[in-house]
Amino acid sequence: MSKESSQARPHRVVALVDDNSNPFEVACATEVFGIHRPEVGGLLYDFRLCARRGRVPMRQGFFSMTDVADLAAVDTADTLIVPNRPDTGTPKPPDVLAAIARAHRRGARVIGLCSGAFTLAEAGVLAGRRATVHWMWAEEFRHRYPDVTVDEEVLYVDDGDILTSAGSAAALDLALHVVALDHGAEVAAAVARRLVFAAHRPGGQSQFIARPIPRDRGTALGSALEWAERHAAEPIGVRAIARHAGLSPATLHRRFRDELGCTPLAWLTGVRLRHARRLLETTTLPIERIARASGLGTTASLRSRLAAETGLTPTAYRRHFRRA
Repeated sequence: MSKESSQARPHRVVALVDDNSNPFEVACATEVFGIHRPEVGGLLYDFRLCARRGRVPMRQGFFSMTDVADLAAVDTADTLIVPNRPDTGTPKPPDVLAAIARAHRRGARVIGLCSGAFTLAEAGVLAGRRATVHWMWAEEFRHRYPDVTVDEEVLYVDDGDILTSAGSAAALDLALHVVALDHGAEVAAAVARRLVFAAHRPGGQSQFIARPIPRDRGTALGSALEWAERHAAEPIGVRAIARHAGLSPATLHRRFRDELGCTPLAWLTGVRLRHARRLLETTTLPIERIARASGLGTTASLRSRLAAETGLTPTAYRRHFRRA
């Protein structure tokens, strides 16, 4: 897209809704990409819903969606979203698959939510790529599409121009990740706060979470997490968090695996990286000072972790997201 056209309109996100799509995933996309967001100054995207027909029955016939755009809207998308489909064994209409393949060929970012990954694979855009899908469909997916590297244990996979998420709530995790890529960590955090949704769940976090992580000050682990976030810039480690929670390091690891789906060190590193990204976005501090102030220690550490998360160097990230 040329500089002039990008200034003429915001980034356009189109959700391709098909028969029996899950309303939840469609609502997640609409909420994050389509709703006017006063907490960040208005609309972040130009959002459209489209379908093969003007009337689309939702899953189990709960209701029908009407008056959506036709498939021609796919050809205008900068980002194309393909939601969940429960009928994974039913071939998709050729015009739908052709529209997805065409969008990918011209450079649109393509997102598959939950079993929407089946539609992307059927369209041929996932061959040789990494993807995730809800764990219930992972075996079927792997059998039908052996040329796709599927990881059913993570919340979402960012493979550059193709992103996929696991089931239901992971659609929100991926949507917030996309907002952070496009608008920065501070904007994504503001949207997450408005949604009353955790902004800290990384894509590599496990799908298999027994219960939400306790953040209540009345719980030992919740108190320890709040303490660790306040002191993340200091040279604290897993043992310090365990000691503050009154747990052994082994028990702390087990609690994190059960309740957050990641290790304590991965969680702490994520906290530090988010802080570094916000400092890059909102201050003029030198890069080496931001590395120290965020707890990542060195410029090299900040550079490698930021590149793994965003594909950008600290200087490029600041240039892209710095706001007056």
